[in-house]
Amino acid sequence: MGSNKKRKHSRISNDPPLQDSTTSRQSGVAATFAQVKHPHVQGQHQESHNVPDEAAEDDEEEWTVVGRGGKKRKTNNYPALVYADTYKQQSSIKLADLQYLLLYCLAQGTSPQWVAVRHHGQVNKAVVLFVPGLERCMFDGSAALDTIGKGPEQVPPVGNGTDQSHGSQISPSVSSNIAMISNHASSHTHASPDDYLPVRLAAENLPEPLKPLAECFEYLWPVKAPGDDKFAKLYSPLHHMLNSQLPKSQEQKAAEKAIKGAKPMNDQRWESKRTPITTFISSKDELRENDYVMHPAWFGTEPEKEAERRRRLDAGQTADSGWVDSRITDLGAGDHLDISCEKGSLTAGRTVLAMDCEMCTVEGGDAALTRISLVGWDGEVVMDGLVKPDKAIIDYLTRFSGITPEKMNPVTTTLADIQNRLLDIFTPDTILVGHSLNSDLEALKLTHPFIVDTSIIYPHPRGPPLKSSLKWLAQKYLGREIQKDHGSLGHDSIEDSRACLDLVKKKCEKGPEWGSVATSSETIFKRLSRTPKKGSRDVAAFGGPGKVGAIIDHGAPEKNFGQMASFSIGCKTDDEVVDGIKRAVTGDPDGAEIPGGGVDFTWARLRDLEFARRWSNNHRYDLIQMDNLTTQPNDEPTEPSPSELVAKVAATINCIKQVHDSLPPCTLLIVYSGTGDPRDLARLQQMQRTFKQEYKTKKWDQLSVKWTDTEEQALKRACKKAREGLGFVTIT
Repeated sequence: MGSNKKRKHSRISNDPPLQDSTTSRQSGVAATFAQVKHPHVQGQHQESHNVPDEAAEDDEEEWTVVGRGGKKRKTNNYPALVYADTYKQQSSIKLADLQYLLLYCLAQGTSPQWVAVRHHGQVNKAVVLFVPGLERCMFDGSAALDTIGKGPEQVPPVGNGTDQSHGSQISPSVSSNIAMISNHASSHTHASPDDYLPVRLAAENLPEPLKPLAECFEYLWPVKAPGDDKFAKLYSPLHHMLNSQLPKSQEQKAAEKAIKGAKPMNDQRWESKRTPITTFISSKDELRENDYVMHPAWFGTEPEKEAERRRRLDAGQTADSGWVDSRITDLGAGDHLDISCEKGSLTAGRTVLAMDCEMCTVEGGDAALTRISLVGWDGEVVMDGLVKPDKAIIDYLTRFSGITPEKMNPVTTTLADIQNRLLDIFTPDTILVGHSLNSDLEALKLTHPFIVDTSIIYPHPRGPPLKSSLKWLAQKYLGREIQKDHGSLGHDSIEDSRACLDLVKKKCEKGPEWGSVATSSETIFKRLSRTPKKGSRDVAAFGGPGKVGAIIDHGAPEKNFGQMASFSIGCKTDDEVVDGIKRAVTGDPDGAEIPGGGVDFTWARLRDLEFARRWSNNHRYDLIQMDNLTTQPNDEPTEPSPSELVAKVAATINCIKQVHDSLPPCTLLIVYSGTGDPRDLARLQQMQRTFKQEYKTKKWDQLSVKWTDTEEQALKRACKKAREGLGFVTIT
């Protein structure tokens, strides 16, 4: 909704104040904050604000100015965020909505629909603060309401009466608390307005550690974290905030709408960067995350080798169970080829083989190999043959495999025969290419260390753990239709092998970023670099300076999104992050690294609360995927002691307050938690993975973890809870 458009809203009569519900039982974080005592507050919290004249002019439209900047506004065109109480918001805002607000103010993006921005062109800078560890239940007052207070005030309908803080006409207070937001999702199937409407903050109704937020922000906004409720997945809030979709013309949108299936990739503006295939060999961590059985060459020390041997013994993946490992003892055995090969060679002197297998179901319900196809770099078939399983076939899976009883009757080749042939073919310089090869290698009962998996190097647009199908990848990046006989005559494993090979060739020709999120989106830092600075000419037409950004984070941010930022500052504590923000916004006094005046956009993360609450035991977890929050299957989520939690929350809120108070006028400040508590979700996901792994090799009564509908429903509830984030926005 743009500020240049007049909106007409119907008057809503005053509703009587709602009575508080009975006090909920004390639990979790709410119970912890219930132990915090508060001094008695006399009177109502009031705060004077210098609101632009436009706010008074629009009183008839019943807009409420959002934010408590605290800076004196001397002109009538001072930027401001305004929220219409009568705007019929139907769902929680998402991280994308916060991103749209940012891009609207700094990069001439699309106007946000959930809040209006007056004089958005006057916003000079923006700071986005990611604070995992904050939860809505910290603000609810649902436990010991007589101690904590009755919670933040729900945004009331518009009517008579005056809000002295803003000078806009609103109804008298409607007593409500944010507990309804936190608890409604778990007790109701359908969303209630309390699940997604913003909640006004009032210092007298907040626990002591959270009071400073009421001085900085007017509302708490429920923000839905990125994820998939159907498959109980939670996606990285870091990636979803810092990556933005590439803008498209109306003609491009219309053309894509007319295409069924995957939209072909447009590479006209793509800058190719020839890259050797060795760059895309999966790392040890990537293989583990994608359920590969690890080759012994990956383990250098005796303790590591012994631990992996025991793991494979427990899983039935040793030689006694028919498994074999390619004859490689040193991972660096093929490195000499990289030096001796011709410069610019895509294969780097290696032997590249693309493989695809077809399976059937045998007695006992296990999958068994029935066909294997190997294709060389030149596309020629190296091996293609049928394999007779050791057990009787009960389902040929013809609709997928294309295998029929007539084809299998004369076959005498066994799995052991195929294994011996492959061991002769696979050498230290052999790179194996395929799509989700972990399932093929498991059917072969074989391990090999050098894998290029197209499901990994072409990540799903929505991020891990989702994976794109080979059919979709071929259609989008090769413009090719494969598996046309799916569901009738089955797949052609040679066709699939060649498709994988061509996808890898395309990746080598175009560069590492091809097929990644970068092909359909770009980082905010890159988007801003194409936007001219305020008062300067167009970047593309005149070569003028684009806007610059900085990233401040724990660890080494320059290895990730920091590569695209103009400046990156690594920190060890939240206090260092705050100092880094101040430095990025104002610049170095001597201009040694960050020039005077600072950067236009700053993204930073406070992590001390996250670590204190045990939301992450891996400092890199959300740079890969949220599922890296690892716990043991039966471990319950743990909280720090009440005193420790209160101290950490107070320290984190103090950091936010310091950042807010240090910002210059006309700066947009966005604070977001990213997610709710993800620990239950991580624990249940680990249980599900353990169950799936054991179910393949053990009987039901031997499983260490049982997975029934009860656990499935608990997983979905945990996902819903984990997606309940929060956010705050203001313009200083």
